[in-house]
Amino acid sequence: MKLRGLYAITPDGPGLLDKAEKALRGGIALLQYRRKESAALDEAKALLTLSRRYGVPFIVNDDVGLALAIGADGVHLGREDGELAAARRALKGKVLGASCYDNAGLAKAAIAAGADYVAFGSVFSSPTKPAAVRAPLSLFDGFQIPVCAIGGITLHNAPQVIGAGADMVAVISDLFDAPDIQGRAAAYRKLFE
Repeated sequence: MKLRGLYAITPDGPGLLDKAEKALRGGIALLQYRRKESAALDEAKALLTLSRRYGVPFIVNDDVGLALAIGADGVHLGREDGELAAARRALKGKVLGASCYDNAGLAKAAIAAGADYVAFGSVFSSPTKPAAVRAPLSLFDGFQIPVCAIGGITLHNAPQVIGAGADMVAVISDLFDAPDIQGRAAAYRKLFE
């Protein structure tokens, strides 16, 4: 599985399947199901089916049980979402990602616990998490596994983090709030070509 490119993270709100399909048509590399209130099994299954149709890995945020229940391609865990080593054992053959905020030490521990990629951020000021710690661009170089940048990423500033060594850019607002979601996803894809 190639962990490089635009990592689309689903927004809350109506029209999710339609928005996700437009992003998939535009060429996203991964799709993460992120539902902060309560994850919906039917919605997650529908997104998984859609992702499979486009050959894009489908990752569940924060919920190993849901990922296993629907047969998702992996899970992304933050600091409060459970032990990475336990998740690695449960997710044999699946992708495990870890939020590492602004901390290289957390990334090294995540890699030791079996993470397939690590994410740093917020890189820029983010409308989704305005109080998040800021991660410097210097963090994105020197890891032996793929590194993802998250937080305030836009088409305008994405080249900075890609140039600093990010293999993936995780985006919510700049993708799903765009007037042309498919076109915006395609523009991000070109940044990795």
